[in-house]
Amino acid sequence: MQTAVSHDTTAPAAAAAQASNEYLTFTLGQEEYGVEILKVQEIRSYEAVTHIANAPAFIKGVVNLRGIIVPIVDMRIKFNLGSAEYNQFTVVIILNVAGRIVGMVVDSVSDVITLAQGQMKPAPDFSSSFDTQYITGLGTVDERMLILVDIEKLMTGSDMALMDAMAH
Repeated sequence: MQTAVSHDTTAPAAAAAQASNEYLTFTLGQEEYGVEILKVQEIRSYEAVTHIANAPAFIKGVVNLRGIIVPIVDMRIKFNLGSAEYNQFTVVIILNVAGRIVGMVVDSVSDVITLAQGQMKPAPDFSSSFDTQYITGLGTVDERMLILVDIEKLMTGSDMALMDAMAH
């Protein structure tokens, strides 16, 4: 049996884009989140930061990472998930977002998963009382539900403008 072959030139590009749906999964409290693996530079254990006066609560401070001053954002505080406890499992995901290096404190890192298009659903539309602008959708793998975060939108949002000032 022969199958029809499409000669649409956009198909390979679309297939390539779908093939790169790899996410680094991490936990904050009881929830599991995913961030595009292509944005992740490295994963480090949490270390003491240099605090910046008058910074918003979610910006823990900065660290010197091989000569680069990197702002460290606590995602529990950013997402209003209560105060974070820093222990041996706490990690910092170093991200390269919009040409900037940023650290994101999370409770733990789980694994890297690949999501097929059918495993990703759009984020539900909540009322304006709940901010979903940083959520690209929900991913499902077996019994796991991942909240997929648009890390570029989150880290370049207007409330993060302070990061520009700190990075210079």
